[in-house]
Amino acid sequence: MQQRGSGLAKSAALASMTVATVLVALKIWASWRTGSSAMLGSLADSALDLVASLTTFFGVWIAAFPADRDHRFGHGKAEAVAAMVQVMLIGVSIVLILLHSVRQLNEGARVAAPAEGIAVSLVAIALTVGLLAWQRYVLRRTGSVAIRTDHVHYQSDMLLNLAVIAALVLDGVAGVVGADPVFGFLIAGWLGYGAFRAAGEAVDQLMDREWPEERRQRLVELVATYPELSNLHDLRTRISGTTNFAQFHIDMDPHLTVAEAHDVIERVERELSGQLPDTELFIHIDPLGYKDTQNPLVEENEFTRLGRGAR
Repeated sequence: MQQRGSGLAKSAALASMTVATVLVALKIWASWRTGSSAMLGSLADSALDLVASLTTFFGVWIAAFPADRDHRFGHGKAEAVAAMVQVMLIGVSIVLILLHSVRQLNEGARVAAPAEGIAVSLVAIALTVGLLAWQRYVLRRTGSVAIRTDHVHYQSDMLLNLAVIAALVLDGVAGVVGADPVFGFLIAGWLGYGAFRAAGEAVDQLMDREWPEERRQRLVELVATYPELSNLHDLRTRISGTTNFAQFHIDMDPHLTVAEAHDVIERVERELSGQLPDTELFIHIDPLGYKDTQNPLVEENEFTRLGRGAR
């Protein structure tokens, strides 16, 4: 299942690279034909998209490497690193768009051959719609943070291409001067919002932030269905790439033999993994009533939060 998720993430990254390459070629031609600053800004953004897509591809490619001696937990965090690089590139895009917008306002430049520019923008929108649809499919099945960041970037590209069309129509057809920079400022704001959200998710992975409360609760509820297990404590969770990690301590009857306790835990881990795909579990056994530390956070019995009393 994990291998399938990595394959989907790589396919989405490869699709992103292909679309970005085609768009860069088309927009180089359109920029030459129209002389539009809006199209030049769009070209600069697509060029950054290509670099970002390459970063994403290598990020998910490295993240798919199996664990080795130096990376016992695997290479999943390469996706978060790739996402942070993309955020920085999005920041460069924002600066370029703002510079183009300010220059347009100062110079009051007009565009030529708006029909060609509009045609290229429509092709760009069609390609981007197809890519976004595939990325959404992959995200539903993998949750890849690098693909999610790339998805945010291409969502902004939709607005950018629509803005270019609006600028070409208003400036080149209707004769409205200043339409292009207004749309440029709006797009820069949207890019900034998307970059802020994407950076937050990447930092959460790099800092080993706990799972969302609903997912943690779901794990505790599943473990609670096993009557031979009690006092689930020291629960720690994190996400690395497309893989979830969870570890916790559990109390068991101290009179069980090592082999008997081992067999129970093996069965529990196997069954839980079937209900929590792409999740690696590590369960530590404590004899019933044993206290590891005096730290209340470590010793908190997660079962009590289910409203069923201590167990």
